[in-house]
Amino acid sequence: MKSKSKKPDTLLAHAGRDPARNFGVVNPPVYHASTIIHQTVADLERAQQNRYGIDQVVYGRYGTPTTFALEQAVAALEGGARGLAFCSGAAACFAAILAFVESGDHVLVTDSVYGPVRGFCNNFLARFGVETTFYNPTVGEGIGALIRPNTRLIYLESPGSLTFEVQDTPAIAKLAKARGVKTVFDNTWAAPLFCKPLALGCDVEVVAGTKYIVGHSDAMMGLAVAADEETFLKVREAATLMGNHAAPDDCYLALRGLRTAGVRLKQHQANALELANWIAKRREVERVLCPALPADPGHRLWRRDFTGASGLFGFVLRPGIPKRAVDAMLDGMELFGMGFSWGGFESLLVPVYPEHLRTATPWQTGPTLRVHAGLEDLGDLIADLDAGFKRLAAAA
Repeated sequence: MKSKSKKPDTLLAHAGRDPARNFGVVNPPVYHASTIIHQTVADLERAQQNRYGIDQVVYGRYGTPTTFALEQAVAALEGGARGLAFCSGAAACFAAILAFVESGDHVLVTDSVYGPVRGFCNNFLARFGVETTFYNPTVGEGIGALIRPNTRLIYLESPGSLTFEVQDTPAIAKLAKARGVKTVFDNTWAAPLFCKPLALGCDVEVVAGTKYIVGHSDAMMGLAVAADEETFLKVREAATLMGNHAAPDDCYLALRGLRTAGVRLKQHQANALELANWIAKRREVERVLCPALPADPGHRLWRRDFTGASGLFGFVLRPGIPKRAVDAMLDGMELFGMGFSWGGFESLLVPVYPEHLRTATPWQTGPTLRVHAGLEDLGDLIADLDAGFKRLAAAA
């Protein structure tokens, strides 16, 4: 399929599948495999030479036809050379970093980064002599002053999944490229529809497919897409050495979720924007953290680099509201669950604590909550939130 001529919704429906190869079956079947039998010594030797299992079933851990179908679909959607499936979003993030660093190197990581990546840098990379500097996510072209002679990687996440700052990705990618520094972009908030970081100049895109690609809160999945073949091979080598490849059943669930991601994301967006505007009018709320709203500081960059918004946003309560009031609000929610993920069909509402994580840009404000707008009826969601705010007011 010539992906460059197809629109995103068409790619969501067709990329990564070939019924002619599977007896006319619409969806690629699940191939369970560990050992692969080779018919001749020549075949075995070719498999040994292809030690990363690229486009060839060599050993189950390196991928099966189910794995390859998902990787091909995601690469086509994101406009990359190749894709790679991992057992979790965190595994994809870690491999994309390890592919480009060694002892004595320096990496730059946004201060709004996903918590496990911060922990990986501070607690794992540091043990092996790789230094991390966390930078202000709004630094833009100022990133140039932070690049050192030994800087090998800049790690972006935009918007951040707790505080939702939008980065000037093209400016950062351009400066990095001029200095020979690789860029990795966590696109989980917007994938697979609303942002194309490789087109913005980044070298690798990573996505927690657990979220909107799987879409049903029932599988772990990480994905990486490389802009070119050389970059892909480096990430593939890191993945192979760590053994973090995805299981075929999870690849199947990700492929199935991918087919409906377009319509789901549009509904997540519609519900999120309505909820964000409704929450912004509440007297208990100091501000809403949603770059799709015109009042958000990152709105201009969001309009330039994104074609839509996902269902994830946050809001900050007015300072002085006690924890017991926030607990009373959350404990009684009927439709908004409390869970450490997002991207599924169900709505979520959780307290988050960026002040415990940030180092480059302190987070000093009132209690912060994160919302994932699911696919429930909007009126029912608003009624649930309204009842929650009433409990908060009564407890405060």
